[in-house]
Amino acid sequence: QVQLVESGGGLVQAGGSLRLSCAASGRTQDIFAMGWFRQAPGKEREFVSVVTWDDGRIYYADSVKGRFTISRDRAKNTGYLEMNLLKAEETAVYYCAASFRYFVDMDFYSDPIHYASWGQGTQVTVSS
Repeated sequence: QVQLVESGGGLVQAGGSLRLSCAASGRTQDIFAMGWFRQAPGKEREFVSVVTWDDGRIYYADSVKGRFTISRDRAKNTGYLEMNLLKAEETAVYYCAASFRYFVDMDFYSDPIHYASWGQGTQVTVSS
């Protein structure tokens, strides 16, 4: 079992930046990938980005390419999501999640069904 704890959310003006962190504990050796999702009120959970834990392959949603950067520090069992040029419509609760499955096709990681552990979420509010 893997436990995930997000941090780094907050209030930022449009165009600003935030860095989210996701600390993993427990059976971290089972993690194949760490993904980030977000959910705005009244909307479905949306894929943001994913990084594979061992080989560092990265995949982004089109909406965040060029503005968000995902990374991980395996020594610290922590993943990060650097968010720049934030937009008001990106206000949401941001979740990190751990997948215990390996996919060659990174697109599979955009489906929440492939993640077994989830953090509690961190609120990101972007004011316009």
